[in-house]
Order: sequence, then structure tokens, then C-alpha cells
Amino acid sequence: MAYVEARDGTKLHVKDMGSGEPVVLIHGWPLTGDMWEYQTLALLEAGYRVITYDRRGFGLSGHCGTSYDYNIFADDLAAVIDGCGADRVSLVGFSMGGGEVARYLSRHGSAKIARAALVSSVVAYLLKTDDNPDGVDAGVFDEMKAQIRKDRFDFLQTFGKQFYGVGWVSSPVSQGLLDWTFTLAMMAGPKPTIDCVDAFGRTDFRPDLPSFAGVPTLIIHGTGDKTVPIDPSARAAARGIPHARLIEYEGEPHGLFATASERLNRDLLAFLSAEPAAPSAARQPELAAG
Repeated sequence: MAYVEARDGTKLHVKDMGSGEPVVLIHGWPLTGDMWEYQTLALLEAGYRVITYDRRGFGLSGHCGTSYDYNIFADDLAAVIDGCGADRVSLVGFSMGGGEVARYLSRHGSAKIARAALVSSVVAYLLKTDDNPDGVDAGVFDEMKAQIRKDRFDFLQTFGKQFYGVGWVSSPVSQGLLDWTFTLAMMAGPKPTIDCVDAFGRTDFRPDLPSFAGVPTLIIHGTGDKTVPIDPSARAAARGIPHARLIEYEGEPHGLFATASERLNRDLLAFLSAEPAAPSAARQPELAAG
């Protein structure tokens, strides 16, 4: 199946591979479903059915002039799940994709969902407000949009280096992977690229968190993430999601699906294969060893 049709007729590009228990991987901004290369291979080799798709306006999915908000994105995820005939699905959302997981559960319920994982996710709430003091200043998002409007190409190349923690001394990924990331990012249109900055930066997912109740949830985040700081995201989500398990990757940047791919694959596979644990009041983060 190459495409699924969303409620408004937008075509969503889907890759549906393998057999076994279905896992839907939801990509981050400004990439495509292909960002999950390392995880897709590991899951397929472990016997899972892997479904990836491109968010509307990104990759090979259809573009539209409006409708880049999380209610629409959650309905698109529902269309992918239904269109693929999948049931008892494990959802894995990276960065912006974590928002789809949260909003899907609050809009569509958990009847078709077996597990949920949030990786470097924007959930619970990124924007700094009086009741969210650890968040990111609104001016940061405004400046991102201004830079994208001025020179989207230069912005995305610079952003990619921060994304993977590339500095003057450290280079956790190859130049080839940086080039590949830029290529995926350039497949998005300028409007969805800009509009989604507001979507992931200003959407408050805290009201969605109770919808995770009864869904085994894993949260993974790098303590060195400069793109999505860990305090208003993973740590806040772990406090708000009933019985969530948080694993902190010490020093890892945002793009840990590549910089810590083997570790992430191990943790995801262990989570997917485990029997649901009995409810526990303990919510202390685990610091993953290098």
C-alpha cells in the first residue's frame, strides 16, 4: 500500500513492511518516515510489522494550504492505522511525532493501541508560560520561523548539526548522515515546515496525558538534547502519564535514533516484547549506561 487517504482527501504516503505485531513509527520535524532506518531494520529483523508514513506536507505525502495542527495530525494517524487494517498497535513517536501519539489517544482512544513510546518527544509542553517555567521562550520559535522564511536551506543545514550534537570537537554522526537528513528535510514544503514550528512549539499536551492511562508507556530522552529540552518534555510527561517509565540517555542529543541507535533499538525491543508490568507508584528515571 503506497498511500492512505486522510479524512479531507490528503494522500498520506505509507510504507507497510513485514508481519507480526504492528509497530507504527511517527517521524519528527522536519524529516520523513525514512528517518527510522535503523529502527525499521531492527524491528523487521526481530519479526515485527513496521509501518511508517510521511506527515502531510512532508516527504511524499500530499501538501495542503492549511490544516497543520495536531487534531488533523491525530486524525491522519487514525487514517493510517485504519487504512492498514492494523490492530493492537504499538505507537512510537519521535520529537514532534510524540504529539500525534498523545493527541491520538485523547481523540480516538486506546482500543487499538497496545503500547506507546515517546522518543525525544515534545510532550508534555514546550512553550514557556507562567505555569510552565521550564519551557522554551516564544521568541525562539519566532526566530526559527523567521530564519526559515529567509533561507530555509541554510537554516536546515545548521539545525541538523544541533539536532545530532555536532560541535567543534564532537561529531557523533557522519557527513553522509547529515547530508541525508538535509535531503529528507528539503522534501517538506516551506509552509508545513513553518506552520509545524507553531504546532509542536505551542501545543499544550498536558490535557492529553490522562489518555495514556492503561497504555504501557516508555519515554526515552537525551539529557544533552538542545532541541527539545528534557525538563518540560520527557520529565514532565513522566510525571503526568500514569505509570510511565522514563529512561534518560546521559549526554545524548536530540537525534538519538542515530547517535544511540543500537541502545535505542535494544530498549524499544525490550519494551515491545515485555509483558505489561503491574502498576507502580515509582517514577524515578533510569540513567542508561553508555
